Amino acid sequence: MNNEGPAAHDGLHLIPFRGLRYVPERVGSLAAVTSPPYDVVVRPDGLHHLESADPHNIVRLILPQAALPEDRHRQAAETLSRWLAEGVLAADPEPALYVYEQRKGDLLQRGVIGALALSEPSDGVVLPHEDVMPEVVADRTALMRSTAANLEPLLLAYRSGGELSGTSAVIERTIPCPPVLATITEDGFSHRLWSVTDPAELDDIQRDLKNHQALIADGHHRWATYLRLRAEHTTSPGPWDYGLVLLVDTARYPLQVRAIHRLLRRLPVVDALAAIGGSFRVRSLDVPVQQALDALAEAAAEGNAFLLAGDGRFHLVDRPDPELLADTVPGGRPVAWRTLDATVLHATMLDRLWRIPDTPERITYIHDSLAAVTQAERDGGTAVLMHPVREEVVRDLAREGVTMPRKSTSFGPKPATGLVLRSLNLD
Repeated sequence: MNNEGPAAHDGLHLIPFRGLRYVPERVGSLAAVTSPPYDVVVRPDGLHHLESADPHNIVRLILPQAALPEDRHRQAAETLSRWLAEGVLAADPEPALYVYEQRKGDLLQRGVIGALALSEPSDGVVLPHEDVMPEVVADRTALMRSTAANLEPLLLAYRSGGELSGTSAVIERTIPCPPVLATITEDGFSHRLWSVTDPAELDDIQRDLKNHQALIADGHHRWATYLRLRAEHTTSPGPWDYGLVLLVDTARYPLQVRAIHRLLRRLPVVDALAAIGGSFRVRSLDVPVQQALDALAEAAAEGNAFLLAGDGRFHLVDRPDPELLADTVPGGRPVAWRTLDATVLHATMLDRLWRIPDTPERITYIHDSLAAVTQAERDGGTAVLMHPVREEVVRDLAREGVTMPRKSTSFGPKPATGLVLRSLNLD
């Protein structure tokens, strides 16, 4: 990495780094060592599947398994050191920015992976839009501190004018060249990665990005982790002043916005419905999951709506009592925030009607709707299926400095974990 310190807060400051990448000859396949981001892995089933896919699957670093947290973090650090010593992972010979492409059918996403100068939300350069869970930040901080590595890139979105210049022009000039890796993961996505080391191309990207701000699309907890670790390392400038990110220009490659669902493990559906009483309209649907989600989308177009599942049926919950909302949803925030489904769910349903604290022991966040329903039915709990928030609502609230309830959105497609890592000992 060059020795230039973080720029003044005039935009995004992205610099190259020596990427750590799997050595193809040392693993079964590149696809077999990748993983979704740590918080998307469905546990325990998905975790076990990834662990068995290849003994060097990246999940052994991002989700190490041991009884005590300190043992997990130490295990990840030891595993990373061993893989480096054995040549399973190796550093690229020179610092680079990486053009990254994901494709599945008609869906195409391209962006640039690099080390981004860290900034506080008040600087207006990188905008968060969700609250974070302190216990998750603490866990990710301990893991990152132990490994001294950024194990997976955050997904950040910025918007150009859509023109083919600057970063987008570099991307278009790069993709006809042979990639440094190409693989297809079991979800059907193809992934290609190119290393950009030419000084003129790097300069084009850096000059262009300094004109932009970015929205954290995925990775709020890891961004908070970056900031916490930067505060611990007072020698500046240094590697802890930067964090690994994927920047995507959504003017050229719009992201998909999906919902994140809730699994209430200790609340049976019958008890959930009883507590709701007449506070919402409730309709039971004996239909497949996709038809139930279609009904949710139709109801969500008119106001707050949720699907409850876990007893073999779906229960569409909508039309909340206005007086109850006025009594439970905090004031002093924009209307767009007060009418969010996630706001109503947490303030009205979880806090008031169900009295469930937002802790990992009581609430599990699951990205896949079918997985949420399956686990609820297996555990005798309640899955709360959500409808996605529109991207413009997310961006407008972020620009106002208003954060949404935690795990309100899921932007994607998310970068595969394991294609390129960043060691802070190499910078």
